[in-house]
Amino acid sequence: MSNDLTPNVYFIDREDASKQLIETLPLELLSKNKTVIIGISEEGVYFADKIAKACHAQMDILLSESVFAPNNPELPIAMISETQEVVMHKALIDAFEINEDYVYSEADRKYEDEVLDYVYKYRKGKDLVSLEGKYVVLVDECIETGLTMMIALKSAIARGAKNIYIATPILDRSVYENLHTVCDGVFCPHKIQDYISIEYYYQNFDSVDFDEIRKIVKA
Repeated sequence: MSNDLTPNVYFIDREDASKQLIETLPLELLSKNKTVIIGISEEGVYFADKIAKACHAQMDILLSESVFAPNNPELPIAMISETQEVVMHKALIDAFEINEDYVYSEADRKYEDEVLDYVYKYRKGKDLVSLEGKYVVLVDECIETGLTMMIALKSAIARGAKNIYIATPILDRSVYENLHTVCDGVFCPHKIQDYISIEYYYQNFDSVDFDEIRKIVKA
């Protein structure tokens, strides 16, 4: 981290964050094995692309969509991925007494109405790159609740990944401890207490250029 940065600011910009992240990765291990780098969100693609170039690996995006609580359109309670895996936030579902039939029904709707549209938008309908028997690195810009990463993990397992790693520039320490138990390794330069919001930790945090993301995925 640059000495010029103020307290609680860990990155100058995404370029700086990607460099710090890459420094934590076992590049030799990833380079000598069949490896696929997966951006698990549109924002994660920027970092996945940088990592893929550093270890000469394939790169793709895994597309997913949140399922929200019936009376709170801003509260995600589950996610569905393009591989049609579903992950639920059981604590929230139980706390709000949400019927699981609603969750599965809404997940199916999200898949048909939104996820498939994203697949066409980014890959013209083509399937996710093969993960069978490969080292897979799941990458995101940050990890807050861990729900998006859990759906990515479940999808990678379902697609036959040999080893699964997680990489992100910053995440909450409690999330790190949880994720570390369900994959082969978590690589992150900054594991912090009481995570606030991603833009809080950047000196310059510009909005994502989604046209650029499309170009990266299609390259």
